[in-house]
Amino acid sequence: MPWHRKDLLDLQSLSAEEILTVLDTAREFKAVGQRPIKKVPPLLGKTVVNLFVEPSTRTRISFELAAKRLSADVINFTAEASSLRKGETLKDTARNLEALRVDFIILRHSAAGAAHFLARVLAAHVINAGDGAHEHPTQGLLDLFTIREKLGRIAGLKVTILGDILYSRVARSNIWGLQKLGAQVTLCGPPTLVPRAFESLGCRVVHDLEEGIREADVINLLRIQHERQRRNAFPGLGEYTSLFGLTRQRLTELRPGALIMHPGPINRGVEVDSDVADGEWSVILEQVTNGLAVRMAVLYLLNGARAVAAAPA
Repeated sequence: MPWHRKDLLDLQSLSAEEILTVLDTAREFKAVGQRPIKKVPPLLGKTVVNLFVEPSTRTRISFELAAKRLSADVINFTAEASSLRKGETLKDTARNLEALRVDFIILRHSAAGAAHFLARVLAAHVINAGDGAHEHPTQGLLDLFTIREKLGRIAGLKVTILGDILYSRVARSNIWGLQKLGAQVTLCGPPTLVPRAFESLGCRVVHDLEEGIREADVINLLRIQHERQRRNAFPGLGEYTSLFGLTRQRLTELRPGALIMHPGPINRGVEVDSDVADGEWSVILEQVTNGLAVRMAVLYLLNGARAVAAAPA
């Protein structure tokens, strides 16, 4: 069955079946990554542009490697070295790239909705690699993949997202994806970063760390998004760490076998202690590995390939 989407812009608009199709396809590509020869030909002759108007390390490299593993030609485009610095609009930049017959444009942008805008004006496939504080769909997908791989399911799990929810695109993609697949989502952090308004999305909101993590099967930590905050949301990092930092001592509150996740970059000693981030509870590096497989799956499916049949969550 083909995956009938031109673009990947968010998880809010995807069905549970579509999400599971990506996860099952990613499982096949993760197996490819364990072979001696890791390159396969589905995108041979295709051109992928990484259009990153906002800084990125992990996501850009992961998309570049995913495209190359699928045999595509890859062009990395940064705003600092482009005509965007001269005042050219995003639309004109993207349409000039499309005039060169590129097939995929992967966009990271500081403005919410930028990927949706390009998808409306371009024939090329558009993948949202993070737009402002809106969504980061491939991060949400790789988090779902990691949880499902480690715990065997998502339906019925209790997942706590801890940290800066208000300004986080990762949090929003996780909320949509987790709930579509049947998980119970708790949001935890200071009231200035986790307002009660999120309850309208079906989430439980708590402002006490021990209450937030006590029954969690998964804790997904988020860093403080200083670059998106318009004001200081708390007096200082020291206070945040004392109230909401995940320390080894606080791990005594966790269920046995609980997972600790983080999309990176990690602020060690702020949202999480180093020995916790590097400990046996952590699947942070596995998230990075899984991100490559998920992005290969997204490129493959958007290219019109036949999807792997979705299994239950």
